[in-house]
Amino acid sequence: MRRLLSDAVRTLVPRGEERHGPLPPLMLILTVVTGLVDAVSYLALGHVFVANMTGNVVFLGFALAGAEGLSALASVVAMVSFLVGALTGGRLATRFATHRGHLLGAATAVQSVLVAVTVAAAAVSDGGRVTTGVQYTLIVLLGLAMGLQNAVARRLGVPDLTTTVLTLTLTGLAADSTPAGGEAPRPGRRILSVLAMFLGALVGAQLVLHGHLVLTLALTLVLLAVTSAITHRLSTAEATWVGPA
Repeated sequence: MRRLLSDAVRTLVPRGEERHGPLPPLMLILTVVTGLVDAVSYLALGHVFVANMTGNVVFLGFALAGAEGLSALASVVAMVSFLVGALTGGRLATRFATHRGHLLGAATAVQSVLVAVTVAAAAVSDGGRVTTGVQYTLIVLLGLAMGLQNAVARRLGVPDLTTTVLTLTLTGLAADSTPAGGEAPRPGRRILSVLAMFLGALVGAQLVLHGHLVLTLALTLVLLAVTSAITHRLSTAEATWVGPA
């Protein structure tokens, strides 16, 4: 337990000599963003995910088999948007290959712009009702944002903080645990990652189910903008963590 708590504290408040610097807590914020965004997409945009592509592939299969409440078109649009976002993230990663701070700052700035447009689109919708046009606008923009985030998180290379998927994180918690004969690396960080996405999903679901779609998207925008601003401020030339992973 002491080791778990120590690792959690070091993840939330990294020491100056940490290899990844402030990236772990910033990545946790982006993990909360994922929970918020998938709450919006699943609960308000027709049972589709914009961050969890495993779920979308499964949903596509279900929809093509005739399952009710699922849209093959929505799943395809989400996946294509995610891929385009990931492609953009890959290009950004190539451009800022030697400076992780600039990479994360640029990526979250682009995400902020994309999510700002979703806030505007949702705000001007008919009485807050999500029409088909607004639905697909939000799916495309959020899919782009999450594909970009996933690609950039992959290039940043912070262990156990992918920000969009938890399958390997949960597997690691069990498979690398002491009862399994492992060394249980980074237990606090792994649990924080799970809790961050859970928190985002919980808050997002509460807001969306009570008719606060715009507020949910606005909260997502605030988290992205704060992440971008903090990253830009901390990304000095002297910072050792900004180099390649």
